[in-house]
Amino acid sequence: MLDTLIRETGENPTHAVIWLHGLGADATDFVPVIPMLGLTRPTRFIFPNAPVQPVTVNGGMAMPSWYDIYEMQIERKIDRAGIQASADAIAALIDEQVERGIAQANIFVAGFSQGGAVALYLLESGVQMAGVLALSTYSPNLDQPAPSPLANSIAVSIHHGTQDPVVPEVLGQRTQARVAALGCAVSYQTWPMAHSVLPEQLTAIGQWLNEHSR
Repeated sequence: MLDTLIRETGENPTHAVIWLHGLGADATDFVPVIPMLGLTRPTRFIFPNAPVQPVTVNGGMAMPSWYDIYEMQIERKIDRAGIQASADAIAALIDEQVERGIAQANIFVAGFSQGGAVALYLLESGVQMAGVLALSTYSPNLDQPAPSPLANSIAVSIHHGTQDPVVPEVLGQRTQARVAALGCAVSYQTWPMAHSVLPEQLTAIGQWLNEHSR
């Protein structure tokens, strides 16, 4: 199991959000956003730490990373084994929350940048959950054939910065099209920012979580 930080917005949480940080960050990265979301239901937040491993594009330097990044080009070779391992670890966290009494239909997976790619990969794997929040990220399956629709529609919210120099917004647009092909209820929002998050964006995220929480 991954090392995690746990925060709860109230007693006896009925919902859970598993939030994956980006490359080189850690589990503390998004803890401060919880009060800004304005959630209306008692929610357990699970912030996992990615494994520390060498990252090729950073000269092989070891850092928290959900998978290796071989090159920075838009069309590039993907570390599928690494993404699969991380997706399996997040699926195990979902199972753990179910065992602790939270219904799978009340569990969201959120991710920023590299963490969002893992969340989107998990979505295509058919794991059941309430929804996926994909921030400044891309589907790691963009080079794969068009997917078959999922058995059940899962809410997906994609956010992207129009000035993102790390993950170009065109990847967000292509990801939206791929997620729509899965039969998901997908929304797409852009923000005047680079590779980051904005306070007003967090308000919108909280509204989306409230709207899709049963």
